[in-house]
Amino acid sequence: MEALFLDVVRLHETWMEVVFPRQLDPSAVLGKWKPETAVQSVGYYLWAVLGAPLVAVAYPLLLVGFATRFYAAKLDSAVTRFGVLGAVIVATVVWGSLTLLAHFQLPTDIMLVIGLASIVAVVSAGLAAGFSKVGGRFVSVFLAYPFAMTAIFLPPVVAAVITPAIGEIILPPSSQLAQWILDTFLTVGGINETLQGAFDLDTFGQQWGAPGLGYVLMWIGISVPLGWFLGLLVALANLIRPKSDN
Repeated sequence: MEALFLDVVRLHETWMEVVFPRQLDPSAVLGKWKPETAVQSVGYYLWAVLGAPLVAVAYPLLLVGFATRFYAAKLDSAVTRFGVLGAVIVATVVWGSLTLLAHFQLPTDIMLVIGLASIVAVVSAGLAAGFSKVGGRFVSVFLAYPFAMTAIFLPPVVAAVITPAIGEIILPPSSQLAQWILDTFLTVGGINETLQGAFDLDTFGQQWGAPGLGYVLMWIGISVPLGWFLGLLVALANLIRPKSDN
């Protein structure tokens, strides 16, 4: 409970820092800034009151950031043990085996889809591992996390495309999720109508002999903004509760 209280206080101080100086990490010499005039006091406490509901909404997201940071650290430690080249080799072996299996058991067009997805997954895994080693908040948020999400999401989607039993579990919810995204986030500017008129998720790719390509591209498209979102939450978690405090 003490940790939760400290998190909420630091989150609110982060909000206060947007307008007022020395709120989050006050100077050891000057201390925390306090209002000195009536006008400053009104603005200070009004801004504090406005931040309270935002903190209430943001704190659950902060908890997601803590959880994401924890599991990202586990993956990062694995990359440290294997190295970037080792991570690429592991991904290549896994996806190469799947592509080889598809070559012997499935039609050529589906095998080509798996091969393309294999290349994307291996490259994504390598780039995610490489950018995580580069470090830096910008690189981690905008590059490492999106590629990591792609490497994580792609395998089950490709397996669903080529395996009917798995497809019955993954593809219908994916279609429902796509419809929900179209009806919510992509209503701005009629983007949803444009996408719905351009192609059908279930049939997209068949004209090129690549059935299921729509689902693969859909999850790649989801993984990038989701990676950005989780990366920003982890950056917020690092700001509110630095790693050295864990």
